[in-house]
Amino acid sequence: MKQQNYKNHSKFVIGYHIVTFLAILAFLGGAIRNLWNSSEDNLYAASLLVLLSFILLFMFYFIRSFALKAQDRAIKAEEKLRYFILTGKSISNKLTTRQFVGLRFASDEEFVSLVEKAVMENLSENNIKKAINNWKADDYRV
Repeated sequence: MKQQNYKNHSKFVIGYHIVTFLAILAFLGGAIRNLWNSSEDNLYAASLLVLLSFILLFMFYFIRSFALKAQDRAIKAEEKLRYFILTGKSISNKLTTRQFVGLRFASDEEFVSLVEKAVMENLSENNIKKAINNWKADDYRV
């Protein structure tokens, strides 16, 4: 496995991000076409297929967003604990969840100084990641 860094740290799952999304869009297109060409006899069934395709689209989005929200919450707790272990003090309440997500890649040696820099300069998640010199891989986030 390649060493993780800023350029290759994001995860992209082709089966989920492409195949599943395109399959749902194809289903939606077919359902709309079916509804458009339906007779009065099967109008109800055709409209249910369109409804189902929208339900699948919403599920596709929310399944991912709920999982990421839970992971972000865990990352925030882990990084708060790590800061306390390294310094013996509580971390600043000024940091956003996105900043915590960026900080998780910093090694212990640069973590505390990067936290202070992030608070002082209000660094974005992306800028925090770019400022990391010694990258600590996170292979569990999906």
